[in-house]
Amino acid sequence: MCAKFAIMRFIGLIPARYASTRFEGKPLALIGGKPMIERVYRQASMALEQVVVATDDERIETAVRAFGGKVVMTASTHTCGTDRLVEAANRLGLSDEDIVINIQGDEPFVQPSQIDAIRRCFDDPKTQIATLVKPFAPTDGLAALENPNSPKVIVEAKTMHALWFSRSVIPYLRGVEKEHWLDKHRFYKHIGMYAYRVSVLKAISALPPSPMEIAESLEQLRWLENGYSIRVAVTEVETIGIDTPADLVKANQIINNLK
Repeated sequence: MCAKFAIMRFIGLIPARYASTRFEGKPLALIGGKPMIERVYRQASMALEQVVVATDDERIETAVRAFGGKVVMTASTHTCGTDRLVEAANRLGLSDEDIVINIQGDEPFVQPSQIDAIRRCFDDPKTQIATLVKPFAPTDGLAALENPNSPKVIVEAKTMHALWFSRSVIPYLRGVEKEHWLDKHRFYKHIGMYAYRVSVLKAISALPPSPMEIAESLEQLRWLENGYSIRVAVTEVETIGIDTPADLVKANQIINNLK
């Protein structure tokens, strides 16, 4: 009798909420005449055969179906995106061997190369979780490096696993003036795209908040504190997130310049 081997599939999930304190209805905001969620979906579909929007709002569901996208409805009670991903994975009947790639619904310029990079992390069967980092360039300047809204990552060079994440600058370069830090060391900026084995996704969603997570307000520290490993892929592509109406204006300017 021949042994049966599970086939590992990659599924892109895009969590999308209508309610937002800073930008209500953001997924349906128009960029170049198309809803933002459609632009994210089409960009992701350039790298993945299966992409699904996970939402709790019928308006978003209607918009996704209108452009021919796949969508799954989830509960409105989720307090974080990870819980929404778990429910979506269960509703889609994904197996423990499948890989879920969490694609941010407010990044309409996500590039296929970024998704391909995170997929390659799973060429190693031991990979549990994967994410992306981008090197800071000296031209970014010290203000960008010290920005607490841009988490930094220490990466173990041999295994390409994340050792730690922080909103502070890590590592601290002792004996070097801050103005020269970017010239003397390669600092990594965290790009918030994750990929998980479904079995791991379900396990980490059941973990309680950890002390370092609470201190830094970074969910990935909960996983590290509980012994999970995070494989890192390096991208040179900058992400452009839409958090406010002002960001939407910039996004439309970018689209118009591309025409």
